[in-house]
Amino acid sequence: MGGVTSSMAAKFAFFPPNPPSYKLVKDEATGISVLDPFPHRENVDVLRIPTRRGNEIVAVYVRNPMATSTLLYSHGNAADIGQMYELFIELSIHLRVNLMGYDYSGYGQSSGKPSEHNTYADIEAAYKCLEESYGAKQENIILYGQSVGSGPTVDLASRLPRLRAVVLHSPILSGLRVMYPVKRTYWFDIYKNIDKISMVKSPVLIIHGTNDDVVNCSHGKQLWELCQEKYEPLWVKGGNHCDLELYPEYIRHVKKFISTVEKTPSRRNSSRRSTDGIEQLRQSTDHYEPPRRSMDQRDKPRRSTDTREKPRKSTDTREKPRKSTDRPPRLKFHEYTKFNSIDKLEKLKVSLDHMERMERSRRSVEYHDKLSRSNDQQLEKGRKSVDWLDRIRAD
Repeated sequence: MGGVTSSMAAKFAFFPPNPPSYKLVKDEATGISVLDPFPHRENVDVLRIPTRRGNEIVAVYVRNPMATSTLLYSHGNAADIGQMYELFIELSIHLRVNLMGYDYSGYGQSSGKPSEHNTYADIEAAYKCLEESYGAKQENIILYGQSVGSGPTVDLASRLPRLRAVVLHSPILSGLRVMYPVKRTYWFDIYKNIDKISMVKSPVLIIHGTNDDVVNCSHGKQLWELCQEKYEPLWVKGGNHCDLELYPEYIRHVKKFISTVEKTPSRRNSSRRSTDGIEQLRQSTDHYEPPRRSMDQRDKPRRSTDTREKPRKSTDTREKPRKSTDRPPRLKFHEYTKFNSIDKLEKLKVSLDHMERMERSRRSVEYHDKLSRSNDQQLEKGRKSVDWLDRIRAD
């Protein structure tokens, strides 16, 4: 059953650039690995990291001498770290953070094949590398997930209670909900952020474009409503799925968020003892996950559990992108293949309709079986009653 889930994920969620945008080469003189065609930088490490599922992922680590936080960046579904490389450099500079970006299994020069559970192992391996190789502590790590990258980000964040913060950039409620407006969680769905986000105990910033035609802005808004520790969201007016970095309010709002969480003492640190590692926190994601009640608010309206803070519109969304000499440094932008396509949507609709028909048919058969057994029992009782009356008459 897990194989079916992985197959659906591969068909509808993963589009690794083909060919990869970079090559991994090692300098024979120094033994240092570099991403070709990018020149070597003294503050950038290129790594190969083994995962618990037997794959080896490629990652880059960008140092900033002014940093007090480390950002672990999970990119979108149709990019690799070659396409993201210069954006990583710029984010590290403008946000004053150390930054690690990595390629999922089957992406770029990482080995293996892309799957939901492989991405969970991939982000765990990258996180473990930050702790063991760079001395990063959970309290100083910020998880950043873009689009599909919000899946492994939310999954890991739900199991690490002392993280400094979480940033979700154009996030998804779940994989299936991007393609089809379902109102419940199916067993074969992937990246069920809607059911996990409430378990994240860190401050969460959500960024989404109001004109996103790949992942509707309602995904981000509903996830924000379900967050335990909300931060003022950024709804980028006119923003689409792949261009939010071009808006001046993007870098300004993320920088403000990081500055805020760095200055705010964490209440989680005093109330929770340190864990001995991610393996103690991780509940295995390799087994079949039974269906559970969806957190989807479209099914049934409910009262918010957070009475301290009411949703409010971001003050940053009023400003539209403009050309100006006093505009903050403009981040470079890389296009990605869209998450969905009409053909895949039609295939998924057919698949989902088929599953629903099978489910109705199964329930119908079970109902008729129960009805038949009930009738047989009643007939048997009636037959015994008649036999009993016949014996009384004979006596």
